Amino acid sequence: MTDRRRFLAGAAGGLLALAAPSILRAQEAAPTRRNVSSFRTHEWQDHFDSLGKGIIISDTTSKVLQHWTTDGEMRIYPTSVPMSDELTRRGYTEIVFKDEAPDWAPTPSMIERDPSLPRYMPPGPENPLGIRAMHLTWQYYRIHGTNDTHKIGRKSSNGCIGLYNEHIVEVFDRTPVGTQVKLI
Repeated sequence: MTDRRRFLAGAAGGLLALAAPSILRAQEAAPTRRNVSSFRTHEWQDHFDSLGKGIIISDTTSKVLQHWTTDGEMRIYPTSVPMSDELTRRGYTEIVFKDEAPDWAPTPSMIERDPSLPRYMPPGPENPLGIRAMHLTWQYYRIHGTNDTHKIGRKSSNGCIGLYNEHIVEVFDRTPVGTQVKLI
């Protein structure tokens, strides 16, 4: 097999392994239809010239984040994405700060949309940013965890990319400041 075929076969197997627990839970619970095949993978070379300190590509259509380390290892994670195109920022950015215990305050536009929001939340189990957050060069935009697991796989955020808490810990630990990011 060629390297590309091995990569595609490995990625497909990884996606099935990643999706299997949620498919089983969905079958046990309500008759909710899950479309695992909606994940679309990307080649980093189509978006960047080099791996640099690493690469993250977040696809807001298929709701998946791909992360490559400097040695070329790639992992795929399901995400939540912005609720609407108006809240979605696309393009190139990078990780500028990593927060191990993020606190949260709503943005001015969030308060405008929902004045009942609390003005501040300290780090902890109720924090909307989950247990880790990586700040992007764009003000207010983050890749972060979430305590609300129902948001993953949906258009549910106010602009950020959300991951399961266990996934953000993994990405956080593997991602240095300066990692290249592209939201598509």
